[in-house]
Formats: sequence, C-alpha cells, structure tokens
Amino acid sequence: MSRLGELLIRENLITAKQLNEAQEEAKKAGGRLGYSLTKLGYIAEADLTNFLSKQYGVPSINLSEFDIDEDVISLIPKEVAQKHRCIPINRAGASLIVAMADPSNIYAIDDLKFLTGYNIEVVVASEVAIEESFQRYYDKVNYEEVMEGFDESEIDFSEEGEEINVVDLEKASTDAPVVRLVNLVLINAIKKGASDIHLEPYEKKLRVRYRIDGILYEEMTPPLRLKNALVSRLKIMSSLDIAERRLPQDGRIKLKLGKGREMDFRVSVLPTMFGEKVVLRLLDKSNLQLDMTKLGFDTQPLDDFRSSIYLPYGMVLVTGPTGSGKTTTLYSALSELNKTSHNISTAEDPIEYNLPGINQVQMHDDIGLNFAAALRSFLRQDPDIIMVGEIRDFETAEIAVKAALTGHLVLSTLHTNDAPSTVSRLLNMGVEPFLVTASVNLILAQRLARKICPDCKEEVPANPQTLIDMGFAPEDASTVRLFRGKGCRTCNDTGYKGRVALYEVMMLREELKEMVLQGASTAELKAEAIRLNMQTLRAAGIRKIIEGVTTPEEVGRTTAAD
Repeated sequence: MSRLGELLIRENLITAKQLNEAQEEAKKAGGRLGYSLTKLGYIAEADLTNFLSKQYGVPSINLSEFDIDEDVISLIPKEVAQKHRCIPINRAGASLIVAMADPSNIYAIDDLKFLTGYNIEVVVASEVAIEESFQRYYDKVNYEEVMEGFDESEIDFSEEGEEINVVDLEKASTDAPVVRLVNLVLINAIKKGASDIHLEPYEKKLRVRYRIDGILYEEMTPPLRLKNALVSRLKIMSSLDIAERRLPQDGRIKLKLGKGREMDFRVSVLPTMFGEKVVLRLLDKSNLQLDMTKLGFDTQPLDDFRSSIYLPYGMVLVTGPTGSGKTTTLYSALSELNKTSHNISTAEDPIEYNLPGINQVQMHDDIGLNFAAALRSFLRQDPDIIMVGEIRDFETAEIAVKAALTGHLVLSTLHTNDAPSTVSRLLNMGVEPFLVTASVNLILAQRLARKICPDCKEEVPANPQTLIDMGFAPEDASTVRLFRGKGCRTCNDTGYKGRVALYEVMMLREELKEMVLQGASTAELKAEAIRLNMQTLRAAGIRKIIEGVTTPEEVGRTTAAD
C-alpha cells in the first residue's frame, strides 16, 4: 500500500503530507490506505479507481450500476469477501468476474480460485463502493431469517449506570424471535441514521417507521400477533411497568455496541385505540455536532449569536418546533462557554446528552421538581450561566427574567413560529413589556432543511417567476443554478442526505425595545427587524438554495413566506 502512495505522489494526484496523514488514519482505524485517502477527501473515488485500472491493466467498474445475482454472491462467503475486500460480479462459463480494491493481491486471487473452482477475472472498484456492496448484498435485511437467528455477540443492554445481562433479559421475554426482531429494529435504525423509531399498532396491521432527516418512512410490518410481545420487550429493556397498559410511560434504553460505541434511546409508550404505540428517540453521542461553525450559521447571524452568549448577563432564547435542533444549538453554545471559570447549571426534561463540566439536572414533575423549582435552586448555587430546557409557563418565565436581570446569563427555548412572535408569547404569558426589553438580548428561530445528496446531485432548470414568488430577488432568480438529488442508494432514493439548519437571529436593539414598550404587533416588529438587517428563516433558506445546499421544495416545506 505504501507503493500505491508513492505512485499517487509521482502522478501528482496527492502530496507527501496527505499520504502521511492518510497512513496515520489507516493505522488508527485499521483500514487501508485507499479508503483513508478517499475518506479524508484527498482523492476522489473515481480518480483512484481509474488510476488503479491503468496501473494494473484491468478494467474499472462502478458497482452502484450493477444488480448482482444472489447465486453469484453465494459463491464467495461473506468472511472471505471481507478478508480480501472483494465482491463477485458475474460468472461466464468457467470464469468468475470479481471486483477488488487491490487488483495486485495475488494471494487473494489464488484463494478465491481454490475456493470457488472458477478462473478469476479481476476488475477494480473503489473500497467505499465495495463496502457499500457488502451492506447491500451480504447484510441484506431478511426478516424471516432474522426471526430464526440473530447474532448478539457484540451487544448488551444496560440501564442507566448499571450493567444488565442479556441472558436475564431473554429469560424475561419469553419469545426468542421477539428479542431478535427488537434488536434488529434498533440496530437497523442506527445503521440508517434514523432519529426516531415509531412502533404503531392498528386494527389489522402493525408497522414500524423510521424518521430519517426529518421525514418518516415505513420500514417494515411485523406480524400483528407480536404486538404485545414487542411492546413488552421494549418495556423490559427500558425498565417500565409491563402490567400497566392504560397510562403513558417514559423510559430509557442504553445500547452498547462494539468498539466502545454507545447509543441511548429515549422511550415513550402511549396507549392508543388498538394497543400501545412506542416511539424511541435515538441519541447518538458520537454524532453530536457542537461546532457552531458547522451547524449552518451564516457569518453575520453567527457573529450576533456569539456576541450575545458572551455577554455577562441577559437572556438568549432559541425557538422552533419539536425536532428543529434547538437542543443542539443550546448545547453548542454551552460547549463554547464551558470553561473552568464558569459555573454552568442546566434544567432539562429529559437530559439528552451528558456534557462534562456542566451540572445537569433532570426534571421530575411527579415529585415537584419542575423548571421553576430547579431555577430557584440554581440561584442559590452561585451560578454564572443557567440553561432552562423550556419556558412553558409564567412562573418559569418570571424566575428566568429575574435571573437574567441579576447578573446571570440565561439560555432557554420556547415553542413559537419565528423570532418576532417570541416577544408576543412572553407578553401573553404575563411577563411585563419593560421586563422583556430589559432581560432579552437575542432571539434565535431555527428549522432543519434536508441537504441534497452529494452522490446524485444534478443541475435542473429554474423557473425565475416561481423563484421570485418564493422570495428571490429578480436578479438572483434569473442567474441562480438549481440542483436536486436524482435518487441513489446512498440516500435511499430520496435525493436528500443529512440536514442543515436555517437560522433567523433577532438582536433586541434599541429600536425594537422601544416598539415593544409601545405595544407594537408581531408584524411591525418583524418589519423593523428586517429593516435592521435581520435575515428571516425564508431568506436563510434562499441563501442555502443559491449555495446549492438544498432545494426550493425543501425550503418551501420548512419555512413560511415573509
């Protein structure tokens, strides 16, 4: 592989520094050099494949364009295919065509020849494409097979803070196929990058849906007879009462995967007409993005937000619907403010991620520990920065405002449609206008829009009039290049992969404070904020369209017209 590096340097495809970094990455991750080079973005997959093809005199292929027959796949066992980083493509007479990442591996070719009894003809494909083919052909989900057997060697379930033996859990759940099916549902959700799992019973059907990039997709329909058993299994794993089927319940599952990775599931059980519906929220600590520059902020809104969270006192409010990324934005701010010199306390319901160095308190309404009670206690704990999960009522709002006025920085969330309407929401709760203007530094509204899949991105014609109606400036509407995702295996044929945040940041400047005191409407506040250069959610979306990050349809779905 070091020879491959030397050849790539000689052809000026990579630099010596890039080679060293890729070799370090390959050592750490236990992978191969070619995979590390493409993963780090130093060389495109197609360029590496074409180079190997010319170097070794073998054809190169794009595996995503092939539909390989199951009979051909079965000729090479999964373990052998993974060991040699190869995948069988087709057979012709006495020959078997095999795609390999390293066509110079003579030992692998001899091994495959001996194992299959075919003459091996080699073609070259990228390691990333071969890895995807493993998942597509060898790890294909077959629910009937899963119901017969499932490998749990690398998985165990544990309660918060204590280990639980899988064997004990299996004994508690009598039907073994149920155990395997629940494990499959959880692990498949992790593989597909789902944020939520919905298990929903209906009169004649039981379905499982995954929320991926904010949209729900039906994943499978298990047998209806397993309805109660599946719910009971999930209840056992999240330490809930199996006997209670009439009241809502909330719990948590901690799933330990191999290589030290952990995944938390927040479990909510709700009794419905045809049985209990279970929703699981996936909390992947390894995927928590705390770098504010990577969240989707444009330069000016980010500068405004940063300047507000660095003020010694006052209130910063983040607003938006459930699932719009408010918690991630607040955690990013706390992560940046988390220094030895600051005492930071948070009141959350529930605590989604553990942040070292921050005192996080879980709310328990049943024993009287609500946001207001926690806030009162925080003020006796010599705090510098306080984060309140959500301001839901006048009592919480009043204490938060008082804290902001007495030398503390308060971060919190509200459920409103945009930044200007947050002022009206606080006034409706009963907070006096002069207290709102004295305490609130900045209000940030946000939404999450799906990003165009980079693997199938293509340019599409634009209709200038439609874009102008949407809010584009006429000069932008006539010159903008529009893109969309055609749909590929990477994005499950949706055309979208991942999400980007759209932000509306409203600094409460003197002009706006004066208008609040005079009783201005939300529309008047918004008009004045735009005059003072506030970028609205729709304007932020339009900017992302111009940058080629998302589509007009997606911005239309997530934001309202100005």
